[in-house]
Amino acid sequence: MAGVEEVRAGIALANQKTTESIAALQQAAMGLEEAQQALAEATQGSAQEEMQHAHGSLAEVIQTLVGAQSILNATIASTEGYAGRL
Repeated sequence: MAGVEEVRAGIALANQKTTESIAALQQAAMGLEEAQQALAEATQGSAQEEMQHAHGSLAEVIQTLVGAQSILNATIASTEGYAGRL
């Protein structure tokens, strides 16, 4: 079984990687928001169902990324709490 310091180090590494991943998700969400804006400008006034679907799909993915960030932040908080109790 790993010692307390090894467990804490493993948790710290996991949290670092998770934080890096959160930053990547934020970057992806920002890029998709820009894509959504560009699509909205390019298709302004279009009533085509496929364009409405595209707009909705982008919005759904952005929302999913934001939700994932929240879950990952909660995960970090949980693991930090656990490490603090060791």
